[in-house]
Amino acid sequence: MSPQSCGRRDLCSIFGDGTVGLLAAGVVVADCDRAGLRALAGGWVTRLLVFLHGTTIMHAGGVGRTRAERAEQVRSGADPSVADYAAYVPIGDAVGKLQRWREQGADITYLSSHRNPDDVAKDAAVLRGHGFPPGPVLARRAGENYGELVGRELPEVLIEDDCESIGAAHVAYPQVRHDLQARITSIVVPEFGGIDHLPDSLPDLLALNP
Repeated sequence: MSPQSCGRRDLCSIFGDGTVGLLAAGVVVADCDRAGLRALAGGWVTRLLVFLHGTTIMHAGGVGRTRAERAEQVRSGADPSVADYAAYVPIGDAVGKLQRWREQGADITYLSSHRNPDDVAKDAAVLRGHGFPPGPVLARRAGENYGELVGRELPEVLIEDDCESIGAAHVAYPQVRHDLQARITSIVVPEFGGIDHLPDSLPDLLALNP
C-alpha cells in the first residue's frame, strides 16, 4: 500500500485501501476528509491556515507604531524594513495565541505572501527564530491566486488580515471558489492589528461567524 499525502503532512497518510494512518497517535481512521475534523489521541485535530504578513508578522520598523502608522509605512514604501523580510517580527502575542490553539489540537499551516522560494525561506526562518508553533509555510504556485491555494488546502479556519495597505482585492477568502467557501470559517482581522483579540479557546474560535 503506497501512502499519499492527505494534507496532514506530519500526522497522516492515505493508503491504497482508503484508510488513514495517524502516525503520531498510532490509530487508524477511515475516509480522511481534508476539510473535516480528525480524531487524534482522543481529541480532535483542526486545520488552521494562518496568513503571515500583516496578520501575524510585520516589518521591524512597525514596532512601537500604531496599526494605522504601520499600514502607512507599507503604503508609502519609505521604511526600508518593509523589504527586509528576514528581520520581520511577531505582531503582539501571535506566538502565544497560536501555541495555545496548538495545545488544544490545532494543526497550523502558514500562508506567505511571497512566491520567491528564497523569501519564503526567510519567512520560515522568522517563524523558527521567534518560536512560532511548527508548521509548513505555503506559497502560491506560478499562476495561482490565494483563493486557489486555500481551495486546495481546505482548512477549517482561514485567518488573514484585510489588506488595508495594499487593497482588499488581495484578501484570500473572496477568491475561494463559492462551492468551497461554506467549508471554511473565514476570520479577517485589521491589518497589523494582530490576533490577540481572538478567543484563546479553539472551540470558541471555530464558533466565530464574523
